[in-house]
Amino acid sequence: MSLSRRHFLGTAAAGAASLAASRVSFAQGAPIKIGILHSLSGTMAISETTLKDVMLMLIEDQNRKGGVLGRRLEAVVADPASNWPLFAEKARELISRDQVSAVFGCWTSVSRKSVLPVFKELNNILFYPVQYEGEESERNVFYTGAAPNQQAIPAVDYLMSKDGGEAKRWVLAGTDYVYPRTTNKILEAYLLSKGVAPADIMINYTPFGHSDWQTIVADIKRFGSAGKKTAVVSTINGDANVPFYKELGNQGIKATDIPVVAFSVGEEELAGIDTKPLVGHLAAWNYFQSVKNPANEAFIKRWQEFTRNPRRVTNDPMEAHYIGFNMWVKAVEKAGTFDPDKVIDALPGITAPNLTGGVSEMLPNHHITKPVLIGEVRDDGQFDVVWQTSGLVPGDAWSKHLEGSKDLIGDWVTRKCGNFNTVTNRCGS
Repeated sequence: MSLSRRHFLGTAAAGAASLAASRVSFAQGAPIKIGILHSLSGTMAISETTLKDVMLMLIEDQNRKGGVLGRRLEAVVADPASNWPLFAEKARELISRDQVSAVFGCWTSVSRKSVLPVFKELNNILFYPVQYEGEESERNVFYTGAAPNQQAIPAVDYLMSKDGGEAKRWVLAGTDYVYPRTTNKILEAYLLSKGVAPADIMINYTPFGHSDWQTIVADIKRFGSAGKKTAVVSTINGDANVPFYKELGNQGIKATDIPVVAFSVGEEELAGIDTKPLVGHLAAWNYFQSVKNPANEAFIKRWQEFTRNPRRVTNDPMEAHYIGFNMWVKAVEKAGTFDPDKVIDALPGITAPNLTGGVSEMLPNHHITKPVLIGEVRDDGQFDVVWQTSGLVPGDAWSKHLEGSKDLIGDWVTRKCGNFNTVTNRCGS
């Protein structure tokens, strides 16, 4: 088929879809606005731009179904440009100026921490789609990404196991901000509880966008030459991952020698780069594009149609937005209103299918149930799933491995508290 004919048919198909969408009958009134707060520029754009795109797709698809409560949805996109204070400013604009009913956004924990006071003050809803360090349960936030017990702890358990290579020495390498530091604090306590000696734990932090990895990778190589199986647990975020893995390859560090399990490297980060240095290394997520089931295959097909790119990949945080958005729709329908205060109360107990073949539930602590999967990087930038949990794991807001957190739970249904102490029977400040 000629290029011009393909273009004509593609344009005609797009026009037909648009016409079909325009025929949906909506109730009277202005559209309901949905905020999208993801970095489209700066060091985190490599990860966050896709999340903006998938939200646009989900909103478009919902409008084709007739919107929500008969009202059309309208996306309002803000670019906080990987600038953490700017996240708070943009969040305030979305809520106060644009009058959005909910916001889907943020990636780094520092960006989430930046916007928290705004959402609490203005009583709006944030759906946060990325793995994070836990130690938080806020009434105005719904955490659809993984808590440490749904990613970090299972990843370490796998690497300690016979199938994972029985690692004895550990490098905890992260970007220098709250998520890696708190996650590594939890992992260090967990490793020590498992009998790992302090001398067998190496911790390193680098700034966002770090590019010169030669010395650090040499230190990792030296640390791994002590005669004990060594593994790297990576909480390195953003575009710093590209030179990190490249330097591993430059120094001849193979996955069979020192495996790296990453918590922030997925299909999107691997797209378009040379994956040879990464083959055999691991990632721990709750979703991989390579998972085979009808729901995931339909999602991938729709995504590639929406982006008009048959090579466009899916990833875990996209699935988290898919789950969170569908939960928000169901909660609005349950509450019979878009009022954030009433939707917040309606969300716990709401269920929505995930893309790995199960059904996730929003818990009273505002975290969800998720499966945990360990994937091995292939040379095509996809992952082979080498291990997964037998069922869905409930997300813990507070770590059982930290002294100040082990007695805390989040419960916004019966106790109306995000840090209820089960020993003192009191809500913390």
